[in-house]
Amino acid sequence: MLTDTLLLHGSRSARQDLFWLLLLALVVLGAGLGLRDPWPADEPRFALVAKQMVESGQWLFPMRGGELYPDKPPMLMWLIAFFYSLTGSLKLSFLLPSLLAGLGCVALVYDAARRLWDNATGLRAGLLLLFTVQFTVQAHLAQIDALLTFFVTLGLYGFLRFLVCQDGWRWYYLGWFAAGLGIITKGVGIIAALVLLPALWTHWQAIRQASLRQWLKAMAGPLVMLLAISLWLVPMVLAVAHSGDPLHLAYRDNILFRQTVTRYANAWHHVKPFWYYLTNVIPPFWLPLSLLLPWLIWQGAKAVKTGNRAALLLMGYLLAALLFFSCSPGKRGVYMTPLTPALALLAAPWLSLLLARRWPARLFTGLAWLLPSLFLLLVPALLLSHQLDKLTAELSGPAWPLALSLGVTGLLAKLWLRRQPLTGLLAVLTLLWLHYGLWAYPLLNPVRTPADIMAQVDARVPAQDEVLIVDFREQLLLFAGHPVLHYPYAMNDKQQAPNAAVWLKAAPGRWVLGQQARLAGCFDPAKGEALGNRHGDEWLLVRSDAILADCPAPEEQVAPYRYTPTRHY
Repeated sequence: MLTDTLLLHGSRSARQDLFWLLLLALVVLGAGLGLRDPWPADEPRFALVAKQMVESGQWLFPMRGGELYPDKPPMLMWLIAFFYSLTGSLKLSFLLPSLLAGLGCVALVYDAARRLWDNATGLRAGLLLLFTVQFTVQAHLAQIDALLTFFVTLGLYGFLRFLVCQDGWRWYYLGWFAAGLGIITKGVGIIAALVLLPALWTHWQAIRQASLRQWLKAMAGPLVMLLAISLWLVPMVLAVAHSGDPLHLAYRDNILFRQTVTRYANAWHHVKPFWYYLTNVIPPFWLPLSLLLPWLIWQGAKAVKTGNRAALLLMGYLLAALLFFSCSPGKRGVYMTPLTPALALLAAPWLSLLLARRWPARLFTGLAWLLPSLFLLLVPALLLSHQLDKLTAELSGPAWPLALSLGVTGLLAKLWLRRQPLTGLLAVLTLLWLHYGLWAYPLLNPVRTPADIMAQVDARVPAQDEVLIVDFREQLLLFAGHPVLHYPYAMNDKQQAPNAAVWLKAAPGRWVLGQQARLAGCFDPAKGEALGNRHGDEWLLVRSDAILADCPAPEEQVAPYRYTPTRHY
């Protein structure tokens, strides 16, 4: 039987440890792969961009339903499109980059800890990362942050091999190259190089005694990073210069400046106070490791006194990265994900010592009992509460069996492992993620996708007619079965309905699809066809006979974009 002793003090071969660790990671992170569609807010956007890459053959400039998408570099979309080209299934492909990135992070953290300390510490580090809530959540989502976390972790791995293991300059350059790949994945990939700041302290004597040749080698690192960035940047800039298209010029300027420098220094949304991450993100999303933070700080203070080089580098890196993100006014909890591998590496060598103490072991044990108990308490609420019954009415089945199964299996697992604080908690978390992927995915999918709405549109609208979507969502285009039109993503919502009314009257065979609230003021909902409720509002399909006489004229006529799917989702 798997026990805390085996996890904390085991000494199996590195190959066996890595095999079983990655197998467990595949089960936990891959549970439910192919059982759900892309869910809002970001997943449908990236899936649609990747789908259009394959359909159009245009991979350099991401397109969102015919409109340039300038908010993020295309790295994640490229990978989704690559797997879509291989498998032919977008439902399977859109989560594969995050899954593979998660597995890669676990493997890198295991190997780094093994080299810095020993095999048992490597196994603990891999397990701690795998079950850190924020890391596991992101590996289950088709967002950029899981892929970013992989490149940041790869960069940190390279720098640690160079700084601590003294494995040669090639690892130093790998660190910079990975940072460059992180930048063209999401601009903040440079944080991998922040580990070099505490290295100024831990390696001060070596720096002072470095020869000119070593200084030149060190200064070549940023050039390697620029080389990685140029793999995307140079073709994009050359293509923009060659085309001279104002839309391409705006794309270049937006993605190089507004989405990087401006977004960091003068954020226009998600504005939070300086301490936001310390109070709102780290305590819940870094569970279960956040329970040990007071003792980790205590161990860190001892590491400073003893000059533990690896610990000092990891602590300095975490503090520098936390400060980097905290200084920007725009903050989102997901920004902390790339820090979780370093946290797992830092905690792993001290875990045995900490769990031998009374309160850390009690906290792990208490969390393992609490989680399944909460799901058991949810069962009668789901059965008896009218309000909860209304909230879950659109699920593909009742929710209470899922809560009951989670509660019962979790409590049984913890009862069996009641004397094992670490193993018991990991068993409960494994059951939670298996239930989430294999049971909750199919249960939630009908509510999180507009597949039935677009199926009704395809059934009611003749193939030769046109459909214009007001206030479009990428999901709607993703599930479209025939050509659809939509207005620019950033267009004022209040101007879309008046523009749609003008467009609708301009020619026969035209329809407008939109939320009832967005169509109000220009269309009579009584004359529209109700398609169902999504995103908190009723969706209507209307024709020209629904246009209200007092619909205001649009301030400016805007031509809609046209998207013609050539592959059905």
